[in-house]
Amino acid sequence: MTGTDDGEIRLLVVEDDGIIAFDIVTRLEELGYGDVSVAATGADAIRQAEQVRPHLIFMDITLKGDMDGIEAAEIIRDRFGIPIVYVTAHSDPSVRGRAMATSPAGYVLKPYTTADLVCAIRCALRSLPSPGEIRADSLRR
Repeated sequence: MTGTDDGEIRLLVVEDDGIIAFDIVTRLEELGYGDVSVAATGADAIRQAEQVRPHLIFMDITLKGDMDGIEAAEIIRDRFGIPIVYVTAHSDPSVRGRAMATSPAGYVLKPYTTADLVCAIRCALRSLPSPGEIRADSLRR
């Protein structure tokens, strides 16, 4: 999905496990977020971040391919300034420290609940522009 001009919040889920990606997308859609894209690798996440310009990205840390979610998040943050919420099974202090160095908007441990996703969205979206500003940004693209 490529976003809309009506101010709808665009989300990107980066997850290489299809079942987990489907679960997150389903939960987000049930919460009313209808503009949700999915990427399975770090490289695909960067491409979609550039093309879709999501307002928020849910990023798994362990991804297939040449880069992990932390590397992808760093590139996305530096290029596009999009907030990242890590959704991961990693609770190891060294991995968590590396992830926190990217200044994420949140960190959700698997297994997660819908309430965990809601809390992460609310915290991350506080820093987003108003819906009117989102519409204006969408029209400029």
